[in-house]
Amino acid sequence: MFTGCGTALVTPFRPDQSLDEEALRKLVQRQIDAGIDFLVPCGTTGECPTLTQTERLRVVELTLEEARGRVPVVAGAGGYNTAEVIETAREFQSIGVDGILSVTPYYNKPTQEGLYQHYKAIAAATSLPIIVYSVVGRTGVNVEPATIRRLAEMDNIVGIKEASGNIGQMAAIANGARDSFVVLSGDDAITLPLAALGGRGVISVVSNEIPAEMTRLTRLCLQNNFPAARELHRKYFPLMEVNFVETNPGPVKAAMALMDLLEPVWRLPLVPPKAENLARIRGVLESLGLLQQTYAASTN
Repeated sequence: MFTGCGTALVTPFRPDQSLDEEALRKLVQRQIDAGIDFLVPCGTTGECPTLTQTERLRVVELTLEEARGRVPVVAGAGGYNTAEVIETAREFQSIGVDGILSVTPYYNKPTQEGLYQHYKAIAAATSLPIIVYSVVGRTGVNVEPATIRRLAEMDNIVGIKEASGNIGQMAAIANGARDSFVVLSGDDAITLPLAALGGRGVISVVSNEIPAEMTRLTRLCLQNNFPAARELHRKYFPLMEVNFVETNPGPVKAAMALMDLLEPVWRLPLVPPKAENLARIRGVLESLGLLQQTYAASTN
């Protein structure tokens, strides 16, 4: 269910900082029209830490309503308070999500045993499939391969979004977990090499901008057509790279605003990209013809 390309959806806001429900519905439909494999609302790319619990539920409800069962919806439910994560997971289960993506606890930096017990408690509290999200650069704590092997023994812990950037660690996880355990890239640029090691796809930032192209790249990898996948990777690598010229999701939302997909609005502590970085983003979009495509689509 959770293989291929899944989009870590941005959350669009209106100029008054409120949730832009109409824009969100359009973004979800655009993803589905492009052939995306699954959707991930309320992750960190969706600025989840700045959303109220009511807003999180609404974002997920809107995604489910617009998806209408055509693609799986995996909602972000993670954090450093295990009890609150469990409550959120149960609320998401009650409205019909297909799974949850749960980032490791941040700031309090639990031990490996603490991580194990955290996810064990979540798994016991919900029947939903759970994808562990390991991103040491953001959280300060790494989920080690031995811990993942332990977690993978639980029936409803079905995969990991691996964003350590450590290819050796990714290989150890892919080699050591059960065959049905899904290893997904947490970095667009590492989708191709991880697939060669047995990875099953990506939870993507760049697919917010180019859903069809990133889905095709991922599927080519999973078909072992690496020459064709490399061509797409080389073409769109500058976009993958510029999306992180500042803290995500600052650049990707700026790009999407330039593409007329949403308003250029962030919630503090995120701020718009600096002028020189916005110029870089625009330059990459222009070089890929994405601004022209958006204009053509909006005038047809």
